[in-house]
Amino acid sequence: MQISNALPAMVRAGLFAFLASLALVISAARADDLQEATKLLKSGQSQQALDRVNRILAVRPRDPQARFLKGVILTDQGSTREAIDIFTRLTQEYPELPEPYNNLAVIYASQGQYEKARTALEQSIRTHPSYATAYENLGDVYAKLASQAYDKALQLDSSNTAAQNKLALVRDLAGAPQAPTVASAKPPLVVAEKPPEAIPAETKPAEKPAEKPAVVEKPAAPAEKPAAPDIVQAVNAWAQAWSKKDSDAYLAHYAREFKTPKGQTRAQWEKDRRARIAAPKSIAVAVASPKVTMQDANHARVTFRQTYRSEVFKGTSMKTLDMVKADGRWLIQQETTGR
Repeated sequence: MQISNALPAMVRAGLFAFLASLALVISAARADDLQEATKLLKSGQSQQALDRVNRILAVRPRDPQARFLKGVILTDQGSTREAIDIFTRLTQEYPELPEPYNNLAVIYASQGQYEKARTALEQSIRTHPSYATAYENLGDVYAKLASQAYDKALQLDSSNTAAQNKLALVRDLAGAPQAPTVASAKPPLVVAEKPPEAIPAETKPAEKPAEKPAVVEKPAAPAEKPAAPDIVQAVNAWAQAWSKKDSDAYLAHYAREFKTPKGQTRAQWEKDRRARIAAPKSIAVAVASPKVTMQDANHARVTFRQTYRSEVFKGTSMKTLDMVKADGRWLIQQETTGR
């Protein structure tokens, strides 16, 4: 009788079923680690999140989702050089994904490299024309570039009133600094944080994902509390007064101890604000996603995304208002754009 080395059919079937079950268990464990790492990052525990991701990469060093999340964590930790390397490699291996390009742009812009940021965002949009995050970030980068251009125009011709008005509007919107060192400013770009779920763990670099990855908004910091209705109401009233071009009502939202920019006197600052409000024919200011952090019973910080529109300029930026409660009203003590 001839002896065969082949496994009996029943044994083979059982073995294959066991291997398939084992693969599912490994995949589920990897997914759990990714989810846990994302939760840790959102809760501010970036080092613990990095440890979780490194655990995945020790077994699967080319896992694209884990690599992407590691890039986000390193960005959060300030290790921008390593993050740039990770995102750059992902754009090379998965050129059809928009998120790595977007996150590269965020890092470049934080370094004042706005042309590099613009190029990366335009590439992100080419890969995914409906990727709203990249369009939003591109608008912020264009605002920074416009500020640089208007500032240069004024250096060449300080009497150019049109450039002065446009520069003032751009700076109000985008938070460009008042000195020529605009390249050092950090625009409030939106980071893509969620690893691209469309990339299967076993996908080779040349293969395309089944679908475009989902994008989630950057989570609020743990210290932030739900927006207090009276504070948010005060911020909305301030925006409405601005939109109505009602300078008196607008200025009434600022506390007596308001910290004016550039060391201006209160009178000079109010004069400049009235001129900027009066210049456009129409203004529309909207407040989105306000987040309130209570510092004590009479002090709070509000961060939100501000949308500004006029016939001269339109765009979005992050705005921070330090609020103080005086005589039963919440008033603006300090105003910062771009943080």
